[in-house]
Amino acid sequence: MSEYTETNDIRPLTSPWVIEARELMKLAMPLVATQLAQMAILTTDVIMLGRLSKEALAGAALGNTIFYFAWLFGMGPTAAISPMIAHILGARRRDRANVRAVVRMGFWVTILISIPLTTFLMFAEPILVLLHQQPSLAAAAAQFVRPLSVGLVFSLGFQVLRSYVTALERPQASLWVMLITIIFNGLADYALIFGHFGFPKLGLLGSGIASACSYTFSCLAMVAVVLASRDLSEYRIFRRFFRPDWQKFAELFRLGMPIGMTMLFEAALFNAATLVMGTFGTVTVAAHQVAINVPSITFMVPLGIGLAATVRVGLAAGAADMVGARRAGFTALGIGAGFMSAMAVVLAVFPHQIAALYFAESADNADVMALCARFLQIAAAFQIFDGIQVVASLSLRGLKDARMPMWIAGAAYWLIGFPLCLGLGVGLGWQGFGVWTGLAFALMTAALLLSWRFVSLTRQRRK
Repeated sequence: MSEYTETNDIRPLTSPWVIEARELMKLAMPLVATQLAQMAILTTDVIMLGRLSKEALAGAALGNTIFYFAWLFGMGPTAAISPMIAHILGARRRDRANVRAVVRMGFWVTILISIPLTTFLMFAEPILVLLHQQPSLAAAAAQFVRPLSVGLVFSLGFQVLRSYVTALERPQASLWVMLITIIFNGLADYALIFGHFGFPKLGLLGSGIASACSYTFSCLAMVAVVLASRDLSEYRIFRRFFRPDWQKFAELFRLGMPIGMTMLFEAALFNAATLVMGTFGTVTVAAHQVAINVPSITFMVPLGIGLAATVRVGLAAGAADMVGARRAGFTALGIGAGFMSAMAVVLAVFPHQIAALYFAESADNADVMALCARFLQIAAAFQIFDGIQVVASLSLRGLKDARMPMWIAGAAYWLIGFPLCLGLGVGLGWQGFGVWTGLAFALMTAALLLSWRFVSLTRQRRK
C-alpha cells in the first residue's frame, strides 16, 4: 500500500515497487546466506578428504553424486510446503490450523519417501558398477554413502522446517542453524576422518558418518529453534502429529513431485555434461570443474532471491492479488537479472585472474588455466539467463504452477541442451567449448520460456 502526503503536489512517498523490493530483499538476504553456508559445509568436506587422499576425495565425489540425486527427488515435496503456506497466509493471515496441517503432512511425506530412497542408497555399490564405474571407486563411494543415507530423512526434515520458517518470513532461523552446523560438521569431520578427540580414525567412512550426524544435528537444532521462538511456536506444528489431512498430503505430492523432477532435469544435465567432458581428457575435466564452480557460487544469489519470490508471489496469489503477485515476480526478476549482469561483467573481464585463484601459476598449469578462462567467458554469457530461469521458476512455484515448468525444464535441458552439448562438443569436435555452448543455449531457452509462462499466467489472472 503506497503512502501519500497531502500537499499541493500529491505524490507517493514510497511506491509499491520500492516497498516490494525492500520486503523481497529483507527475506532474500538470509536465504542467500543460508545457501552459501550450505556450500561452505560441502567445501569443508572436500578440503578434509583432499588432505586424506585423492582416492577418498574421488569416492566421496561419486558418492555425493548418487546421494544428491536421491536428495533432489525427496526435496520436491518439501519445496512445496513454502508456496502452500504462503497461499494459506495470503488468504487468512493467522490460519494456524491449515499451516500446521501442511507442516505435519510435510513430515509424513518426508518419512514415507525416505524409506525407498534410503534403501536405494544402501545399494549404491552395485548400482554404480552397473553404471560402468570402476569397482574400486564404486566400493569407496558406497563406504561413504551407507552412513550418509541414514541422515537423508533428517536432511529432508530440516528442509520441511526451513520451508515453514521461510513462508512465515523468518528465514534467519535456518541461517543461524546452518552457521552452527558448519562448525559442527567441521569438528565431526576432523574427529572421525583423522581420529582426533579420542575418536577412531575412520577415513572415508568417518566423513559419511560426520555428514549424517550433521544432517541430524541441523534437523534437531531447527526443531529446538522453532519450539523456542515465540513467532514460530505459536502455530504448534507438532500438535496432533498423527492426525492425517489427506487433501494436503495429496497436494504435497501433486505439487512437489514436478518440482523435484524440475530440479533433477537441471542437475542431471550438468552431471551429464561433466561425463561428456571426461571423454576429452584430464585438462578439459579439470578446467570444467573449476569453471563450473564459479557460476555455482554466483547462482546462490538469484536462488535465494527466487526462494523469497516464492513466498512473496504466494502471499499475493493467496490473497487473490494478481497485480501484487506480478509485481513481486517482476521485482525478483529485475533484481536477479541485475546481479547476474554484474557478475557477467566480472567473469568476462577477469577470467584469467579468477582461474589463477584455483591453479598455481606454472608452465604445467598454463593449458588448463587458459581453457578454464575460456569456459568462464562462456559462463559470463549465460549468467543473466541462469539468474532469470531460476527466479522465474521459483516465482511460478509461488503461483503453485509446477507441472508446466517441469515440462519446460525437460525440453530446454534434454531436448535442446544435451543434444547441443553432444552435437557441438563431440559431433563438430568443439570439445569443451561446444559443451559449454550447449549449456548456455539450454539456460537461455529455459529463461525465455519460464519468463513467458509467468507473464502469461499473471496477465490472464490479473484482477
